[in-house]
Amino acid sequence: MNDRPIPPATGRREALKSRHRRAIIDAAAALAAERGDTGFTVDQLAERADVSRRTVFNHFRSLDDILLEVFGRMLEEIVDGIGANLDAAPDGGDANIFDSLADAIRGTDLLTPITRLKRFVEQGHGTPSAGRAALFERAMTDVGTRLSAIVMRRHPQADPLTVDLMCGAIIGGGSVVVEHWQRITGGVVDDGSRRVWSELLERILTVTRDGYGTA
Repeated sequence: MNDRPIPPATGRREALKSRHRRAIIDAAAALAAERGDTGFTVDQLAERADVSRRTVFNHFRSLDDILLEVFGRMLEEIVDGIGANLDAAPDGGDANIFDSLADAIRGTDLLTPITRLKRFVEQGHGTPSAGRAALFERAMTDVGTRLSAIVMRRHPQADPLTVDLMCGAIIGGGSVVVEHWQRITGGVVDDGSRRVWSELLERILTVTRDGYGTA
């Protein structure tokens, strides 16, 4: 086992790399928020992050890889909110895993981060490009994976495959429901559209719990 201390020069290099990576992601998030879309260039990103174009590509293979990190950060609110609600819930047996997860989801504001992300993905055009749509799906898949890990930590006796299927179905259903919600409400977030979202969310949970025969 090698427990020798890290040389100071190596530690400084790693700290600098970490700082540059964080600055690039922060700059991408700030540009997206200011513009309301993700149509900025690598040169604009490098200037905002105060790094060179080469430094950007030393850390990321493409702008899409950076955007995936930004999307993941935006969706952390969902995972963190559901996780906090699960932690606050009383312990239950195996039979209550789905119900406790459903209650945690109901108590989390999913609509705000998802609609914000959708606006960025669509870049103001209404329909996202194939590449941006794929990024959205990858980010949502990551949410399902992280949600499964949270549920497994709370219920270590549960079957991992069942938990993965359950979380994947709920998050995947959420992506579909967002499209239905947009068509019904025009994508405007207000009290009425939130009620529509709550009704659609219940449809996801009911179908996931009871099966597609309920359709």
